[in-house]
Amino acid sequence: MIREIKTFLAIARCGSFAGAGNQIGLTQSAVSAQVRNLEEALGLRLFDRTGRSAHLNAAGMRAVPLAEQILETFALMGQPESLSEFSGELRIGAIATVQTGLLPPVLLRLRHEAPGVAPKLVPGVSLNLLSQVDAGDIDLAVMIRPPFALPKELHAERVRLEPFVLITPLEVEGDDPFQLLAEHPLVRYDRGSFGGRQVSHFLRKHRLETRPGLELDELDAIVKMVESGLGVALVPRAGLWLEREPTVRVLSLGEATFHRELMLVSRHSAQQLPLHQVFRRCLRNELCEQQQADACTNVPDIRQGAVLGSPSAP
Repeated sequence: MIREIKTFLAIARCGSFAGAGNQIGLTQSAVSAQVRNLEEALGLRLFDRTGRSAHLNAAGMRAVPLAEQILETFALMGQPESLSEFSGELRIGAIATVQTGLLPPVLLRLRHEAPGVAPKLVPGVSLNLLSQVDAGDIDLAVMIRPPFALPKELHAERVRLEPFVLITPLEVEGDDPFQLLAEHPLVRYDRGSFGGRQVSHFLRKHRLETRPGLELDELDAIVKMVESGLGVALVPRAGLWLEREPTVRVLSLGEATFHRELMLVSRHSAQQLPLHQVFRRCLRNELCEQQQADACTNVPDIRQGAVLGSPSAP
């Protein structure tokens, strides 16, 4: 019956029998047959059928979270006792700056603790990663907190806060970020992204009129455009550009500073899975070591509020 439950959840995610069949590699008639088997075993109908379409009814919607719990419990039954015996994929979503910054040392720790696990890195923007975790297409994701409430099935933990700063070409003079924003073209963090929306909110809040410039969503590319003299930009302190010799001026926003919040997102039902727990531990330990290194070298801590790095974090 596990196969039928997986098919039922695929239909719930895709919204149609045909879509579920395409996703899991079954014909529509095979999908229909598995649904009939599940409904007969339960003694109730899960879908309202009208012509060729079928929609989850009240019983079907109630069954979705229960079916997810059954699959999670079934997966736990097959978990080995030792992490060294784990095998298979762990699908990890990550935004670009996490892929090139935080994630590599975390994955190295994971390899040492669970050498049989093959991490699969899924790149993407935060909105897409959130949808993939919600749909069960990836196991967890490190992404920017969205400006809206998460679906109730998802759990989020703060990873760290990254302060926004103003960057300018090296030859630009002046230390007033508000004046510089008014005088120079703005290389803009894409307004459609979660981080870009924060920039838009900051500009509206302070009633700043900016000169039009480029707009893009890749932080290291934004820094390169500023370095080339195409304008100034508001960006979080994150990305490979921080690891190079300074090629731009970096100005603090002072009391007006706002932050991009990174979070780890997973499904509530998967939180206690051993492999999820070991990934959290690797992430937590890496954050703690980075904070200690920053303290020792007197580098301002850009990871303030790293809940996963606190002793109380799960």
